[in-house]
Amino acid sequence: MKRTKLLPVLAGLTCLLLSGLETFGQGAEVKYLRAVNPQYPNNAYFKALSSTAKPVAVAIPFGMLAVSLISENDATTLKAYEAAASIAVAAIATEAMKKVIQRKRPYEVYNDIYPDSYDNGSSFPSGHTSIAFSVATSLTLNYKKWYVAAPALLWASGVGYSRIYLGEHYPTDIAAGAVVGAASAVATHWLQKKLFAEKKKRVTVKF
Repeated sequence: MKRTKLLPVLAGLTCLLLSGLETFGQGAEVKYLRAVNPQYPNNAYFKALSSTAKPVAVAIPFGMLAVSLISENDATTLKAYEAAASIAVAAIATEAMKKVIQRKRPYEVYNDIYPDSYDNGSSFPSGHTSIAFSVATSLTLNYKKWYVAAPALLWASGVGYSRIYLGEHYPTDIAAGAVVGAASAVATHWLQKKLFAEKKKRVTVKF
């Protein structure tokens, strides 16, 4: 499937998540959340994994930019800017959805859900998962190697799972965050390719 065709598919998945949010939220996902979330979510591994989302989201584009400057590689510079733009789009889209939907955190609704810490922000979608999947998808699109894609996507999925374990989000928050993050990366990658192709075409015509 072409990347441009992925955009309506991802948008459709988001709409399905939104339309089924309340119905599913009262049933299967709450049972799953209860099964995953312990009474004392103090697992150091999941806490550490959850906390990596934002630092990694900053480190990846800056690391790519540093490498590109050292090696004087314009292609890597472009990829660094693309990754940064993807993360920015994901963060903005996530915050906008949070303000519009204003879903309460699971521990604010159910007294048998135990968070590792209390956050007054809205639950849907998961911001940690959104930026994690933005980074992972951007790396996957730019470096088409299994040893890049597999660890990146595994890490992003782990971040999402950790947010459920820590009692901060419902499974649909995680799924929506993954869709938003991936869609942001796909859209940014497509736009970068389109703009770069147009620029290259104009230069070719000029000379």
